[in-house]
Amino acid sequence: MVKKPLVVAVSAACLNLSLIAATQAAGFVEDSKATLSLRNFYINTDNRNGTANPSRVMDWGQGFMLNYQSGFTQGTVGFGVDAVGMLGLRLDSGGKATGANGGSVQNGSMFPRDTDNSAVDEFSSLGATAKMKISETEFRYGTLMPKLPVVVSNDGRLLPQTYQGAQVTSKDIKNLTLTGGQLQSAKNRNSTDQDQLSIAGSNSGATARDSNKFNFIGADYKVTKDLTLQYYFGQLEDFYNQHFLGLVHSTKLGDGTFKTDLRYFNSKGDGNNKDADTQGALYGSTGYYGGTRTRGEVDNRLYSGLFTYSIYGHTLGLGYQSTSGDSNFPYLNEAGGASTYTITDIQVNNFTRAGEDTWQARYSYDFAQLGAKGLTAGVIYQRGDNIRTAAGDAKEWERDLTVSYVIPEGQLKGLGLTWRNAMYRTDLAAASQRDVDENRLILSYTLPLL
Repeated sequence: MVKKPLVVAVSAACLNLSLIAATQAAGFVEDSKATLSLRNFYINTDNRNGTANPSRVMDWGQGFMLNYQSGFTQGTVGFGVDAVGMLGLRLDSGGKATGANGGSVQNGSMFPRDTDNSAVDEFSSLGATAKMKISETEFRYGTLMPKLPVVVSNDGRLLPQTYQGAQVTSKDIKNLTLTGGQLQSAKNRNSTDQDQLSIAGSNSGATARDSNKFNFIGADYKVTKDLTLQYYFGQLEDFYNQHFLGLVHSTKLGDGTFKTDLRYFNSKGDGNNKDADTQGALYGSTGYYGGTRTRGEVDNRLYSGLFTYSIYGHTLGLGYQSTSGDSNFPYLNEAGGASTYTITDIQVNNFTRAGEDTWQARYSYDFAQLGAKGLTAGVIYQRGDNIRTAAGDAKEWERDLTVSYVIPEGQLKGLGLTWRNAMYRTDLAAASQRDVDENRLILSYTLPLL
């Protein structure tokens, strides 16, 4: 039997479309990756002064993060999707965070709180990100975890903080990376809710104010393989505008490497934050504005430099940071834990108060030099002075010790155990900042699934 021309044409067309679809989808499937990250986190914070002296907060939990990343479909424009599922289980915690238990151990900030202020048994969240790629430019929309000078996703507890928004990254120009986007909301590290964006001073209480637009743009230019220059701009609508300049340079010095890391931020008020009326006060930043005023317009300049030398497993570093202006250094802070791109953001505090000058010294050692591959240890000490307050200049200091071991080979390769110990002391009023001794014990492992 002879097939009719129309039947042959339709059959051929369907076959071609099937082959094209299969070819385009090949990259989507073949380049897919999936991992399951497990994190067991214990934290015990001993507040050494204040109205509940002594008071301790304690949390212990198990976190799971399933992370899927597809490849891109083939063709001029590639499409893909990423997804993340997170689950946090409470293993133990202190009592209700109300102080009603007479200053005994209370729950901390690792888990959401139930209606009676006790820690919930579990919490979870899902996130998805659509992505598109043209040449070396990638557009992402959905769940994001940015790590940029003007916005840093916090990963200091059981599960990481995530943002909702859009981001585009382009590497089409040699040695130049361009980044831009907008964030609308955040899901904090101890929450299942999407919160709008705010800063310290406006992020809590009955008069809390927020924004649903954080715009950012920036460039990283690799002048040479050893020198990178950066410029970024961030704007939280109705709160602040922030410019950032950065320089990172490394060079061989003898048998070691000397690294220079210079950073400068210039932050000013935006929109309602600039107003001097009641509305402006509601959108105010923390700081010191003379007399008894501790809220007002964003006004901060921050300079810092960190210089490190690494040789034979040893790394020694010295740093200095200085802030000027009436306000504290502004950054996205929804009162659920936040990170800053500053050299002084360490375990307990970030040393970015109005007028503060901070000196830092650090040392770390990689014991692989002695045959103990995977074992590292380090210590950081920093001291901040000239903090502007109504009671006069204040000071603070912190010492952090970290010991970490990651199994380097075998069936449990990648299993890591970290102990972090911090001691923080200040002469600031205990109502605003308490002295702290803190221990964290973290067991982590990432299992590749695809």
